[in-house]
Amino acid sequence: MEREIHPAVTDAADDIAEMEIRGAATIADAAAAALGEQAKASAAETPTAFRAEMRAAARQLHETRPTAVSLPNALRYVLRGMSGDTVPELRASVIGSVNEFRRELDQAQDNLGQIGANRLRDGDTIMTHCHSTDALSCVRHALADGKEISAIVKETRPRKQGHITARQLREWGVPVTLIVDNAARRYLDDTDHVLVGADAIAADGSVINKIGTSGLAVNARERGVPIMVAAQTLKLHPGTMTGHTVEIEMRDEREILPDDEREAIGEVTVENPAFDVTPPRYVDAIVTERGQFPPESIVTLMRELFGDQHSGEPWDE
Repeated sequence: MEREIHPAVTDAADDIAEMEIRGAATIADAAAAALGEQAKASAAETPTAFRAEMRAAARQLHETRPTAVSLPNALRYVLRGMSGDTVPELRASVIGSVNEFRRELDQAQDNLGQIGANRLRDGDTIMTHCHSTDALSCVRHALADGKEISAIVKETRPRKQGHITARQLREWGVPVTLIVDNAARRYLDDTDHVLVGADAIAADGSVINKIGTSGLAVNARERGVPIMVAAQTLKLHPGTMTGHTVEIEMRDEREILPDDEREAIGEVTVENPAFDVTPPRYVDAIVTERGQFPPESIVTLMRELFGDQHSGEPWDE
């Protein structure tokens, strides 16, 4: 049976897939807001139809970015808050869950930033990879504490999200040195902390983040530079507690090799993984709104938040 999907859901799904909406927290916020619009506009006449409509909207959003666990975690939060015996009751519960989720999302990043700022010292130089609002929250709070921070920003190919990071840091008055990704090892000797975000964190403390993070972490460990991962608990992947692996998204090859360049080079195979996995042994601390944890302790936090078992998804038929 065809479900009536609100244009807000379709637009959000398209924008997330095309990376017009990016960043795990921003993706989660957009997905939750889209579910809220679906609930408000639903013309479903029965509770069964309403629930089916909400599940269909969530499935469409879920299929956009397979690696960023903040997206399904946002959908779980909203749909598991859906309750009631009538359509008005169900609608009100979804809208209430969306509003509660978005409030907690804002507060979580602020709390995380305050905790992460304590690891940064006055005069520190950080090195960043990609763009993370969680990581930048740590910098923002360090600056608010009166600390002087400088940054070495990797541009992060192929989409150059590092430019977004550089622009934000400059707006805050932080001195920025922008480097190509391959220059990271050279500049680690001038770095006090590597500061990155995460798209997902597994139960064993592995960090799934923008491709290139693992290589940076290995080089940082060899140079003796601590690596701090800033990640809201929204990034924890509950499925990994029961053996599920995190799917690594493969992006369009034209991000690396546009059609005109392919024609000039000839037929080649292009691989464009969006993320890689950094083993926990290369990470010094994972900073969340619940506190900072060594990677091997993250499973304890996951059990506290999600329980020991994780089965079934609220968007499944």
